[in-house]
Amino acid sequence: MKQLYILFVFTLFMACGNNKNEEKTEESKVATNALVITKAQFEGEKMTFGSIAEHEFNTTIKVNGMIDVPTQNKSSVSTFIGGYVTKNPLLVGDEVKKGQYLLTLENTEIVEIQQEYAEVAEQLNFLKSEFTRQKTLYDENITSQKNFLKAESTYKSSLAHYNGLKKKLQMMNLNPASVEKGTISSSINLYAPIDGFVTKVNISNGTYVSPSDIIMEIIDTEHIHLELSVFEKDILKIKKGQPINFRIPEASDSIYKAEVHLVGTTIDPENRRVVVHGHIENDHTAFIVGMFAEAYIVVGASKGMALPKTAVIQQEDDFYALVLERETANGYEFKQVKLDVGSETEDMLEVLNSVSLKNKKIVTDGTYMLLNDADEGGHSH
Repeated sequence: MKQLYILFVFTLFMACGNNKNEEKTEESKVATNALVITKAQFEGEKMTFGSIAEHEFNTTIKVNGMIDVPTQNKSSVSTFIGGYVTKNPLLVGDEVKKGQYLLTLENTEIVEIQQEYAEVAEQLNFLKSEFTRQKTLYDENITSQKNFLKAESTYKSSLAHYNGLKKKLQMMNLNPASVEKGTISSSINLYAPIDGFVTKVNISNGTYVSPSDIIMEIIDTEHIHLELSVFEKDILKIKKGQPINFRIPEASDSIYKAEVHLVGTTIDPENRRVVVHGHIENDHTAFIVGMFAEAYIVVGASKGMALPKTAVIQQEDDFYALVLERETANGYEFKQVKLDVGSETEDMLEVLNSVSLKNKKIVTDGTYMLLNDADEGGHSH
């Protein structure tokens, strides 16, 4: 282990009087903060010098939120008519394209609707002919208005019924033209309404689903974003375009970038918070919808004198830097200077009492090793 020597500097001033009145006066003691190290040790520990410099510090607001997607990029798949699941080939995580087959439902009610449609379609041809005939007779004053109005009412009522059933078949993904030709199916297929990934599957083969049930959920992650919750007291500081630095604490220590895209216009009456929507840079597709996010919205910036965090020594609640006092042929003598700190970034720490450090050489790398070795070497007064 390299040997380090701690030099403690004390200054004692004494004043002597005569034998009758001898008085000792002690000036203030200089703190035990001087450290001597050889140049070989300095280089061996790969220590480096630096200096205090101006740095820009962001004023941020810390908020929490989650990874989400816009409402138009989420789709809950359900059915317009109840039925039993007979085919369900998809699993959570599967990617689907819009219009892709999802599953098959079977039910006798599906057959009954097609039968009813076919019957109404057949009747409609007759009723239309009767309505046309009655109109011609009425125009020629051959039949009464009562007969004409009855034929018109019956035809229009059946037409509305026909169009309603036709629309229902289309919503069930059944072809009305095929049904009119006599092709009746006992099942219907459901198809993907959007591109995306299957995130929930609430059924299995044999499950009965009703129109109120959510069968599965599909999410398009192409437009993934941050959904942040900002306290009411901070919301007036938030503006569109402000940078956001965020991380996913449960998954990674990496810092990701985003920016404010939309600021909500209503306050949640229960928690007094406003929703802020942030666009994520570079579309990190590795994110999963629902992930918890810890974010810092940059609402301003200021400049201050700062040191790299590698130059700062923390002892409990105090912060110090090692400043070069004197250089000899073989070594360096350092003074430990207490710092008043302010704002910080990931790598830099603002120093409020920076005047005494101006134009000074400061150890910016190797301070951790230096102090450890010094502590192990012991202290002497």
